[in-house]
Amino acid sequence: MTLSLPADPPQARSLTGVAAQMIAALDGTSDWFAPASSAIVLVVDSLGAMNLRARAGHARFLSAAGSKRDVVRTVFPSTTASALTALLTGEAPGRSGIVGYRARVPGTDDVVNQLRGWDAGELPAGWQRAQPWTQRLAAEGRRSFVVSKAEYAGTGFTDATMRGAEFIAAADISERVEIAADVAARHPGSFIYVYTPDLDAIGHKRGWESDEWVAALERVDAAARTLSDRLAPGTGAVVTADHGMIDIPRHRHVLLRGGGDLLEGVRLLGGEPRMLHLYSEPGQAHRTLERWRESESGRAWVLARDEAIAADLFGPVDPEVRERIGDVVVAARSGIAYYDDRLEDKGAQRMVGQHGSLTDQERIVPLIRLGAFA
Repeated sequence: MTLSLPADPPQARSLTGVAAQMIAALDGTSDWFAPASSAIVLVVDSLGAMNLRARAGHARFLSAAGSKRDVVRTVFPSTTASALTALLTGEAPGRSGIVGYRARVPGTDDVVNQLRGWDAGELPAGWQRAQPWTQRLAAEGRRSFVVSKAEYAGTGFTDATMRGAEFIAAADISERVEIAADVAARHPGSFIYVYTPDLDAIGHKRGWESDEWVAALERVDAAARTLSDRLAPGTGAVVTADHGMIDIPRHRHVLLRGGGDLLEGVRLLGGEPRMLHLYSEPGQAHRTLERWRESESGRAWVLARDEAIAADLFGPVDPEVRERIGDVVVAARSGIAYYDDRLEDKGAQRMVGQHGSLTDQERIVPLIRLGAFA
């Protein structure tokens, strides 16, 4: 059947290219950015371009510094594990292997969290398959730094995506940007990654349209202004994000219950509420696809694994990664979220802000240039 998937414009830039182009700017060879003596990327988790535009009055600095054209498209799935890996390695999920929030370890019934699975001992060594930019820089004798919350120091995900970098812990976003500007000035030629998760955490709990989210956005905007003011001459900086966010009220939840048709023949569920990997029982993949298309095609994109790969949703897919992708991939098109209601713990169903799918609100993120990159 014909699948009306959203198409990226031919001129669209990808999040996979951001760090590569920033590092190229250090040598004066970037196609995107002017030459710079050092480069800082500030990643604001969950700050989609449409979210920022809708709350422009609460982010006057960022809104003035960027335009509607100052955007990139994040990867699919539009989720933190996949997107940060893509940013920090330059490879899409089909190459890195980070194909969503939760994915099956091929040959097992283990569906693992790809942000925290390393620390729980669930993921084998080398699960993230792409070499981080920071490791490449270290091999060249060039310094890179991560400025983030102390709790991320030494985690499996940090090592998988940022090994080779020097970690600097700072509790507050305002402190992080000041440290980053200082490090960039003191270490010419360096690449500095700064991360803030506050918008994402508040958005999941309260929604991006909440007053709490707006207050957090104002703090991010103030920090971005501070970063711009503190940049030494020649330092370039970019403000971007891993994905956007869409609020899903509880009455828009689709609850998957035992005995229901949609779970018939489904052995395991992966992904997250806006993007599901369905791993079928042997011989049941086609029937699973048929059932989900018949029921859900009016409000979700429903694809067989081979169709998703042929459509380049995950980028080029290495053979070792193929079986991590569900037999059927379901990406919410309308404002809904799928939950496995068989689980005893219903805590996840309290989340308001969501992401993971193919919509513009989830996939288009800012690319705001500061300092030498402005």
